[in-house]
Amino acid sequence: MLKSLLASVALLAGAHAGLACTAVDILAADKTMIAGRTMEWAFDMKWTLVGQPAGTELTLTAPPDTGLPAKTVKTTYGVMGISAEIFPGGAIIEGQNTAGLGMSGNFLPGFTEYQTVTKDDTEYVSVLGFGAWALGTHATVAELREALPKIKVWADSSLPSGPTPPDIHVVFTDRTGDGIVVEFVNGEVQIHDNVAHVLTNAPTYDWHLTNARNYLSLSTVGVPEITLGTANVTAIGQGGGMMGLPGDYTPPSRFIRAAFLRHHITPPATGAEAIQAVDHILNTVDIPLGIAQSKDGDQVVSDYTQWVAIKDLTNNRLLISDYAHRTSFVSIDLDKALASGKAGGVLVTDLPYPDGAVDATEVFAK
Repeated sequence: MLKSLLASVALLAGAHAGLACTAVDILAADKTMIAGRTMEWAFDMKWTLVGQPAGTELTLTAPPDTGLPAKTVKTTYGVMGISAEIFPGGAIIEGQNTAGLGMSGNFLPGFTEYQTVTKDDTEYVSVLGFGAWALGTHATVAELREALPKIKVWADSSLPSGPTPPDIHVVFTDRTGDGIVVEFVNGEVQIHDNVAHVLTNAPTYDWHLTNARNYLSLSTVGVPEITLGTANVTAIGQGGGMMGLPGDYTPPSRFIRAAFLRHHITPPATGAEAIQAVDHILNTVDIPLGIAQSKDGDQVVSDYTQWVAIKDLTNNRLLISDYAHRTSFVSIDLDKALASGKAGGVLVTDLPYPDGAVDATEVFAK
């Protein structure tokens, strides 16, 4: 057990920068399904919002050394996703489709080992094409759960890599509220029910659930007062029940913080309230530039919240804000945006964000 623990610590200590993504989802009482995530990274990944209309032809490849042919698959559903265009051809790691299936890919360094494709395999896709395939050809989590054991997801040195390797685990959620976390560990696909409705980064999902046992005493209700001898000592403010809730930005701490808030927040009645709830939770893991730093050789690099995406899976709407516009969002209607049938893309930082706050001076100047 000690060797296993030390090995896990060593893996985490040797992980690359870019460790701070957080995903959370909530189903409102009116059955509106909202799923949001933050994207923290230390490098420019050329994040691009891309539209992939239904009927798009995807090319699914195998590792070159297998000699297996590339396969063409035509998508069934339109997809709006955010792609890391630093990889030639892009790689969708965040998005949703017109059937109400959403995904968020989070960095999982030190634990990810993709599958081995052999010459006898007939179904395969590289991790860089995984997001486009999953969203483009599946309507529900149930469909994807059935399909995953039948296809090999691979990565090797033939794939282009940016400042960090494409080691991710992925949470999928559909408009019914069903959700799974997909990981590739020891060369095998592992599928977990997303019982926490939260995902961060390393370690693996089952580790985070076990770690939650360390925080069973947390409560939204604090102790109002205690008696010490003859003295009556009262609480100095609300929130004392959360004493011990971790406040740092490591993945285990963000998982506990987001999960505690997700399961104790006042349940939203409507989709609009669920969007606000998800945004408030994500605000607790938002990282300003310069706060979460590490060294890459002699260079100091800083993770920061490069963008936030909130998906309304029920009404096919996507909300996005970037670092410079964190207090406001732009909204994309998937059905209208993909109606032309043409693919397109725009840098997340180039979207038409509102220019500052709405001027309400006239309310008082009348």
